[in-house]
Order: sequence, then structure tokens, then C-alpha cells
Amino acid sequence: MAPPPAAPASGDVPTAATAQVRFAPPLGVPLRYRVTTRRIGRDGTLIDFALVYALQWQRAGRGYRLDSVLERIDSGAEPEVTRMLTMMLSPLVGEDVAYLVPPDGSRIDLVDPDRLWERVTARMEKAGAEADRPEAKQLAQLIAALPAAERDRLATADIRALIAPANDAIPVGAASGDGEVSIADHGARRSIAMVERDSAPVAGKVQPLQIDNLWTVDRDTGLVLRERRQSWIVEAGGDGRRLVEERVRALEPAS
Repeated sequence: MAPPPAAPASGDVPTAATAQVRFAPPLGVPLRYRVTTRRIGRDGTLIDFALVYALQWQRAGRGYRLDSVLERIDSGAEPEVTRMLTMMLSPLVGEDVAYLVPPDGSRIDLVDPDRLWERVTARMEKAGAEADRPEAKQLAQLIAALPAAERDRLATADIRALIAPANDAIPVGAASGDGEVSIADHGARRSIAMVERDSAPVAGKVQPLQIDNLWTVDRDTGLVLRERRQSWIVEAGGDGRRLVEERVRALEPAS
């Protein structure tokens, strides 16, 4: 796979104060949100799957309500492989999930999370009983046993990444301490690039990684229109690198 494009020039990097964007999500507009993940499999090939959400914003008091449905999980991989990678999210397919967001977009809260997880576990248990699928029953029990904060993280991670003020992964300036950062504005679009260095076990061996992050934020709405995160194994001597995982989140109007 080709290496990512060069990061935006950092000659005029905003400070933490000027890097802020307004938060005004588009109301009543159906949106499609696609989260695609590719990662290296045991045989060395990249496995891909995508979560496809339908979203719509509306006013709720002084703040906003976001209604979301995880419509489906697409994949080019074998069903067994996809099931393993998406096991914890698959019970949320088809569920109407609502979130409340304050006027400044600084956080996101599930509406009635206890009721959501009651519905999800009940549906899984019913499916397991009717189809005599022990794995469905086990998954329902696993989800029910998760701490509330972990369950909520499962349901909100992609949505939190969509809202720039609530996305604490996005650096606010070159001196953020999160890595090599560059920020550039192009009209209403802000491009934010960050390079991180880490290590992780890959194929049973701890490997040095370079992680390239690139966000495109709409400064008029405060929404992340596109996020790309690529993890590369850095070859010895820095002579090359190999992609081991990529995640792309993309927001667009529903067709």
C-alpha cells in the first residue's frame, strides 16, 4: 500500500486557543458515517471490515441530540474472521441509539444506557435460545458482565471520534506533547496531522511502530469529516515500513 500523503505544513500552527472550532452540527440532515478498519491477519494479508451508521442531529434544549443506527457491518473477509473482529459490536446492529451533546460539543452522553443494554442482551439471549446458539448466549452474558463504563465506551467510541471538541485524540497545537503535530487551515477545513511512535506485538514479536494520524475537521460544524490512522512497522535501519493496521472514519450526506 502506498505511503500516506505528506502532513500539512506547520509554518503557521494555531495555538490551543485559536485551534478551537465552533460546534453547530447540521440539523435534520440524514448522514452516513462509515468506519473502515484494515488489519494484518495471521497469514500476512490485510483483513477489512466496515461499520456503516445512519445519523441525524436535532435540537434538544440548549444542546443537541444525535440519533444513530449501526445499519450493518460490511466485510471482504471470511464470515468467521469478521465475527471474531466485530463480536462485541454486532449486537448493536439495528439498534436505535440516542446521544445528548451540550452546546459546545465538549462531551457525549448516552440516553438511557441501562435500557439500551437491557434490549441488546435480551435480544441476544432470545436469538441464542431460538437458534440453539450457545455463542449468542455467551456473548449476551459477556456484555451484561462488562462494567458500565466499558459498555458505554463500545457504543460511543465512533461517535465521540466524530465530534471534534469531544475527541481528546485530536491535538490542539504543535506543543500538545502527543507527537509530531502540524495544523493547516484551508477555508472552512482544518487539517491536523500527528505522527506517533510506539511498539506492539506483531506476529509474536514486538515491533517498532510509526502511527500516522490525519484529521479533517469542518470548522463551521465542529464535526470530523474524515479521520485516518495508519500503523506501520518500521523496518530495521529505517529503510522501509509495512502497514499493519488502518482505520478510516468518513462522514458524508446520506445518498
